[in-house]
Amino acid sequence: MVRIRRTEKHMSAKNLAKKNISKKDVGIMADLRNLVIFGAACVLAAGVAFNLYLSSLSPIKNLEDFKPNIVTKFYSSDGEIIKTFTAYTFSKIDIKDVPEDFINALIATEDKNFYNHKGYDITGLARSTVQNILAGRVVQGASTITQQLARILFLSNERTFDRKIRELVVAARIEKTISKDKILEMYMNNVYLGSGAYGVEAAAEIYFNKKLKDCTLPELALIAGLPQAPSVYSPFNNMELAVKRRNQVLGRMYKMKYITREQYEEAKEAKVKLTSVPRFYTTNKAPYFCDYVLKELEKLGFDETDISQGGYKVVTTIDYKTQVAVNEAILKNMRNYGLTKPNHQAAVFSFSPIDGKILAYAGGKDYTQTQYDRVQAIRPSGSAFKPFVYAAAMEKGISPNDMIEDAPIKIGDWAPRNYASKYRGEIPVYSALMVSSNVCAVRLIQEVGIRAVIQVARVLGITTPLEYDYTIALGSNGVKLFELTRAYGAFANGGYVVQPYAIERIETSRGKVVYRAPKTKVSRQLSLKTAAEMTAMLKTVIEHGTGAAARIGKPAAGKTGTTDDYKDASFVGYTPNVVTGVWVGNDDNSVMRSIQGGTVPALIWRDVMKVATQPYGNVDFNYPEIELTAFRAKPGSIKVIKEEPKEENETTTTETTNNNYTEQVPMQNEATTPKEVLQNFRQQQQQQQSPVSQPSPQPVVQQQPQPAAKAPTPIPMAIPESLN
Repeated sequence: MVRIRRTEKHMSAKNLAKKNISKKDVGIMADLRNLVIFGAACVLAAGVAFNLYLSSLSPIKNLEDFKPNIVTKFYSSDGEIIKTFTAYTFSKIDIKDVPEDFINALIATEDKNFYNHKGYDITGLARSTVQNILAGRVVQGASTITQQLARILFLSNERTFDRKIRELVVAARIEKTISKDKILEMYMNNVYLGSGAYGVEAAAEIYFNKKLKDCTLPELALIAGLPQAPSVYSPFNNMELAVKRRNQVLGRMYKMKYITREQYEEAKEAKVKLTSVPRFYTTNKAPYFCDYVLKELEKLGFDETDISQGGYKVVTTIDYKTQVAVNEAILKNMRNYGLTKPNHQAAVFSFSPIDGKILAYAGGKDYTQTQYDRVQAIRPSGSAFKPFVYAAAMEKGISPNDMIEDAPIKIGDWAPRNYASKYRGEIPVYSALMVSSNVCAVRLIQEVGIRAVIQVARVLGITTPLEYDYTIALGSNGVKLFELTRAYGAFANGGYVVQPYAIERIETSRGKVVYRAPKTKVSRQLSLKTAAEMTAMLKTVIEHGTGAAARIGKPAAGKTGTTDDYKDASFVGYTPNVVTGVWVGNDDNSVMRSIQGGTVPALIWRDVMKVATQPYGNVDFNYPEIELTAFRAKPGSIKVIKEEPKEENETTTTETTNNNYTEQVPMQNEATTPKEVLQNFRQQQQQQQSPVSQPSPQPVVQQQPQPAAKAPTPIPMAIPESLN
């Protein structure tokens, strides 16, 4: 009895406890129930939405006649179409007519498990998923051929997780709808392979002028390597990379035992024999610039397939009229000087120093002959580098009106010379730059230090290696025309470095802006005083000095450059609103006949700038007035730079004994007026039949500066217009 009562009492206590717990947690349980219901509703809604999305897709069976109809175009800033991807070749091919070697090459390169998976590769997907999660964005695709087909036919080219998920689902749907062979056939007929080729048959026609079935094993391997990056691996754009990629494909084929060792070794040594550049390129109004734009788009996350098939409107910064002027100026002036062989080349780069917009861009004179971009090539700049020496001097407190000794100088075993070993005695610093004195440039770099000159060049945007050597004062180092021109921009805009850019905005086919150029970033690297002084000095180069041929009838400043033996000639100059650099030379670095910076480059620059500066009128530089004093000065009233100070930790010798980068500037002799100077030079030119050879080094004797009272007639004076 007692036991029973205890049990009943215990049971009553348990029931009471249950009752109490139920009351406490009833609210939480209700919330959980509601959450489950809401989650289920969301899943159902998502399923309905996704089914609706799938139902909106075109039926697979109707896509066999698909042709790309969404056109991407590049526009100039003033609305002209400079490139369109409609100039494509589209050729269908039946899989029965596709060589087995090509199918094997494509599978080995793009999707080795193609015949075994259901639209996606689990192993590759897992690997890429981890990489993408770690990066927080899509950085690795691991797309199968079926996924690539799904993207081409159905999806956008946005790089998002959402699109990747949809790509997987659509790929699985395709696999359930059509056969593997049909998938492969549709992919081969629709994939973009560069140079306007849609499909493998079109690629064979464009690159080799053959049917795919007639292509050799190395030719098939080259085509099979293109889908990953058509612009990068196109043999028209970069033969070296195209061959490297082809050999990678051949290596994968050998590894998967599709070809023998003998076939592999023979194919990778084969020469690539291309057809002529297709019409696709000739219709391009600014081909070198468009290649540059494609590279910039790749940096933004687009590949060439995205661009060619995405239906984008890419609005660039280029000024159409200026670009046309560039193309015409190069051909006209090079033809006038007999520079008509394919080896004779020129490059022009023009941009705004105010906002960085690229206005014109030509990496050569004929894109159909060569696609090598000489705007980005590294070539010696000659005396066009001297302004960085002078800028360093201005930053150190040297004045344009300070006197400098234009007399022989020797540093160790190196004795730089002026043209024809002519020297002017004591002259103002600005005059030394105007006539491009070599020895004065060397004296200045001694005065301010090699380190200071390199620092100025670096902060202004010269990134190519610069030797810690006095010879850099004469432009012995190679630089890119792109960087050289950009650096001059700081002289034009008050000392600010501006990064040039090419793309204003990108719009989808529906008008949605997916990219807009950010606000231009600028940084002051030179004082306003230095920029004003450099501009005042460089104006004399055009008004009275070696760049007289570049006169455009409005305020402008610039500098000529000619390397030893006439191998490179350049002119870089600017107005307040436009900076333009011009290079002329031979691709094989051979000698040009009597071509200096003051001839063809200056004339090209003149023709380009007349058009480029039209929108801005006859505006002058908004700088503090810099007065350049007359040549004569009272003895002892002005600092004379003539010593040879040695900077601590700097080399005083150089192994370069023959790099006398010369400027052909004649002595003024007895001429007393600009007219007489010009007449004397023209007489000299009429007698000159060939480039003046450089004299053998002679023992150098340090000359004493001439008394100020006996100095030549004050300058600025007119210097021949065709000189460097």
